[in-house]
Amino acid sequence: MAERPFPTKNPLIVVLGATGTGKSQLAIDLATRFNGEVINGDAMQMYDGLPIITNKVTVQEQNGIPHHLLGFISHDEEPWRVGIFKRNASRIIKEIRSRNRLPILVGGTHYYTQSLLFEDSLVTEQEAQMEAEVAPELSTQEIENKFPILIGSTDTMIQKLKEVDPIMADRWHPNDRRKIRRSLEIFLLTGRKASEVYGIQKENRLLRQNTTLPTDKELSPESKQLKSTLLFWIYSEPEVLKNRLDNRVDKMMDSGLLAEVKSMNVFLQAKLKDEVEVDQGRGIWVSIGWKEFVPYLAALESGSESPNHIEELLSQSIERVKSATRQYAQRQNRWIRRKLIAALSEQNSLNSLYLLDGTNQDDWSNSVLKPALELTESFLTGQQLQKPSEMSSSAKRLLNPELPNKSPDPSTRQECDLCHTIVVTEEQWQSHLKSRTHRRMVKKEKMGIVHERPAPGDGNDSATAGSN
Repeated sequence: MAERPFPTKNPLIVVLGATGTGKSQLAIDLATRFNGEVINGDAMQMYDGLPIITNKVTVQEQNGIPHHLLGFISHDEEPWRVGIFKRNASRIIKEIRSRNRLPILVGGTHYYTQSLLFEDSLVTEQEAQMEAEVAPELSTQEIENKFPILIGSTDTMIQKLKEVDPIMADRWHPNDRRKIRRSLEIFLLTGRKASEVYGIQKENRLLRQNTTLPTDKELSPESKQLKSTLLFWIYSEPEVLKNRLDNRVDKMMDSGLLAEVKSMNVFLQAKLKDEVEVDQGRGIWVSIGWKEFVPYLAALESGSESPNHIEELLSQSIERVKSATRQYAQRQNRWIRRKLIAALSEQNSLNSLYLLDGTNQDDWSNSVLKPALELTESFLTGQQLQKPSEMSSSAKRLLNPELPNKSPDPSTRQECDLCHTIVVTEEQWQSHLKSRTHRRMVKKEKMGIVHERPAPGDGNDSATAGSN
């Protein structure tokens, strides 16, 4: 297609979605139609080689479209921090625009994408750093293996939290295991206090609330970028996607996944033999498709396991790959729902995000490709676009910001000396004062009766149970 300027100033197309939904194919189709170039936003696909493990688009599939940030990091290099990606991707986007071509960002590492769209991140730096440190492919089980204290008792966790982040330890109810664990997990994974994270978030929220809406001339670079950005979220219903991903793993095995795994192991063993330290807790070594095979490889190398046991370990490894892939897809969609949509909503830019229902792959052309082409054409020529929520029933159901959980103000944390009850919100405190348990203890105190600590669950004092 001949080069042409775009009426929309500095346009950017972003293709998002869970793994296995066809993001790369749509990006290539859009680039072919609208004179574009593709920028990879998938952390694992930045690594050299390993096309099967990382599901990297092949040269043939690229259809002659220039691809950037694809397959250029060696196995023993550290993964890119979000800031490095943002700096390099921004530079490439400018270069593509200088050639009067359309930049199209595609990939599953969504905090990379969000870093390009929001200057203050609205994605917290700590969350992005945490994902970059351990990679989004790490499961809850693997995080727990790395930090066993996270599966210890609630009392053990809160004692540790008191050491590293006393502000957060004082904020949560002692029985609120989930919030205590989350605060401790942030510190363990990033080395930074959760209280600092939430403090910065609160300051940014207050700043945005106290700032009047700007005119077009006063828009920040961030807001201007969102006005010239069109985002596509390719979505598939969970049960359908689950089966599709399982079948894809089987096809990966048929295409040589095991050979790639063994080649990685040869590389690793050579490094270890040369006494080169390899951090297997980050980078390509935590990618789905490698770490699940480690027990199988160990048994294979031992030479002492029976063929039947080795075959059983191989089957278990394949099932772990399938399970990890399904969980990763869930986390990708959860990020879009909880982080990206909320951030777009705060900037009044939710109308920039279009959900394309790719559940039925047999109808891909009509349900994904055709609307994407029509929307992009209208977007680039400055025409009015259809409302995203009107595109499909799935769009109407899913394109709504999820309200964030409001964290209790630590200044309201109070302990009743009579009842030995701790509450963390003013509402809980007022509820406790009105409870039968508290009124009974007050009456006993007035009568001079020495009271004992009430049994858990006595009366109707719901505050004693915490907020699980």
